[in-house]
Amino acid sequence: MANGGLTTQTSLAPGAADALPLVRTERLWRTFSFAQGEIEVLKNLDFELNPGETVAVVGPSGIGKSTLLQVIGTLERPSAGKVWFQGQDVFEMQNAELAAFRNRQIGFVFQFHHLLPEFTAIENAMMPAYIGGQPRANALASAEEILVRVGLAERLHQRVSKLSGGEQQRVALARALVCKPALLLADEPTGNLDEANSERVHALLMTLNQEMGMTMLTVTHNAVLASYMSRRVSLRDGRIVEMD
Repeated sequence: MANGGLTTQTSLAPGAADALPLVRTERLWRTFSFAQGEIEVLKNLDFELNPGETVAVVGPSGIGKSTLLQVIGTLERPSAGKVWFQGQDVFEMQNAELAAFRNRQIGFVFQFHHLLPEFTAIENAMMPAYIGGQPRANALASAEEILVRVGLAERLHQRVSKLSGGEQQRVALARALVCKPALLLADEPTGNLDEANSERVHALLMTLNQEMGMTMLTVTHNAVLASYMSRRVSLRDGRIVEMD
């Protein structure tokens, strides 16, 4: 049965969705094929992410951290296995339906902010809402609200090419949050920032998690950012390992 563009796994009793993990992966595999053979990055991986939880994925480069984020974020389809979002199998959707789901439910922040340099802060931040079908005036209002919240009230109409690195990353964060997604995925969100700006972004992420109740999954090499999270996990032989 269709439910707001999602394919429902089962009929849920009122309030039952609140008891479900926000995200659950089931026997997840991601294999990459090359001329020399195949590389299995994720192997029979099971993982749960609960509503409002903050989780850091840590560990050395090359163990599959970003691949896990890409699959959970539905930017890549798994080679096998399932990803459930609030009890619904997201990869049963067709591509257009999946893109609409991703726009509504998931925000992304990357190490490289991928902003449009010729556009202003507010124009960049409004894009997901506008692309998602909100009227331009509504999208602008939502973008202004979140930009003010991240401390950029005086920079709304400044082209992002004129902003500092820390300001640009806050615009990227505002863009990720403009649709008020249930899940924020961040891949090395402070990797290109100096220590002072990193600390500001760390504190902002945790404050927004508390205020908005958003769930956060962050890939990071930054021990300070990881320490702020309620859980820390890593990957070993393609599977999740809980850290102390």
